[in-house]
Amino acid sequence: MNRIVLRDLAIAVTVDADDTVLRDVSIAIEDGVITEIGAVAETDGDTVVDGRARLALPGLVNLHTHLSMTLLRGIAEGVDLQQFLTRVWAAEGAVMDPATVELGATLGALESLLGGCTTQLDMYFHHEAAHRGAVAAGSRHVGGPTFFDGPGPDGLAWEERMAGLRAWPEVLRAIGGPEVPVAAMPHSTYTCSVEHLTEVASILKEIAPAGVLHTHVSENAAENADTRARFDATPTELLANAGALEGPAHVVFGHGVHLTETDRDLAAAAGVTVAHCPGSNLKLASGALDWKRWRAHGIPLGIGTDGCASSNDLDMWQAMRQAAHLAALTSGDPAIDAEQIVRAATIDGAHALGLDDLIGSLEVGKRADIVLLDLDQPHLTPVHDVPALLVHAAGRGDVTDVLVDGRIVVSEHRSTQVDTRDLLDRSRTRARDAAAAAALAVQEA
Repeated sequence: MNRIVLRDLAIAVTVDADDTVLRDVSIAIEDGVITEIGAVAETDGDTVVDGRARLALPGLVNLHTHLSMTLLRGIAEGVDLQQFLTRVWAAEGAVMDPATVELGATLGALESLLGGCTTQLDMYFHHEAAHRGAVAAGSRHVGGPTFFDGPGPDGLAWEERMAGLRAWPEVLRAIGGPEVPVAAMPHSTYTCSVEHLTEVASILKEIAPAGVLHTHVSENAAENADTRARFDATPTELLANAGALEGPAHVVFGHGVHLTETDRDLAAAAGVTVAHCPGSNLKLASGALDWKRWRAHGIPLGIGTDGCASSNDLDMWQAMRQAAHLAALTSGDPAIDAEQIVRAATIDGAHALGLDDLIGSLEVGKRADIVLLDLDQPHLTPVHDVPALLVHAAGRGDVTDVLVDGRIVVSEHRSTQVDTRDLLDRSRTRARDAAAAAALAVQEA
């Protein structure tokens, strides 16, 4: 039996149904499962982590990202979404082969884990390579086949994509890693026809009734205008027409900034979760999601970073803070409950993926995806309001230790799973090799 005790924690933020915050408490973990929260007397022979001056909370859930784009950080600056896509797709087609995707996913997963993000909903092509790379770093990685009507950056025909979807559950089991749902990821309604969206949703429902369908929706106003001009419908209406909101058990919209009132009605009725990505939305001038209005409409919200080509990093703490500030700005109400933001980044994200019975809160019987923060810092002293501390003061540099599925994957700021120096060296070399090809591809695009 593998037993770990997080002993004498200063604070434990459980994110349970009552948002309970515990003080001076220990957490025991056996074979990946939280077995005790409270006074834990028996520690002989256990792996013991000193929790003094440490705050424990559930691992953060990044509900929309593209991990492998860490290698494309900074290649499309100072442009809007449409120009961004033109540049990035050209670069991806030129350089992002399976080996590069795997390398980028490992680098992205490492960045995420060092910052306390244990689960990522990661949309990227060469999905098998991306999953292998993220799992190697220790992440709970939710990935799956991506879909485009045309060949896309990976050059696959539609039939090959569908074959990849049918094979994905078995391939997922073979690669291994922490438990995750089967996911299918049509890129968007402007890259996938209604007929193809219907096919993806239908096959996903057949092979994985508890699966996740994830797609970009209404990221900026130009996307909505283009979709209306072409189809006389919004992206959400197209998804509804395709049956993509009814079949899959879990549907996650990436961005969802410009949902109309009708869109919000459709999304709320279908139980869709919107992955709010404030960093990339601000940087690309895509717009500001109205947090309070979306919530009032009954739409659950999670938080995402988007990929490093658009947001430039995978910092969930910054995304949480941006989400809180934007919520206050768009509503004109500074009284935004920080607990909502914390829940969006943990249990609500887990619920969106159908994983809330396993992760997202610190409760006996759940898998141990846990993050420890060092409270012995000037900017985290004193602690008057714990949720506000997490949202408005804490940062990824405060993360000391991270557990995923009961395994310590970060210890005292360092990965226990990968050779960080080797990974950084290989990433820099590949990025230098890719830069010339990417620049040429961008010029020709």
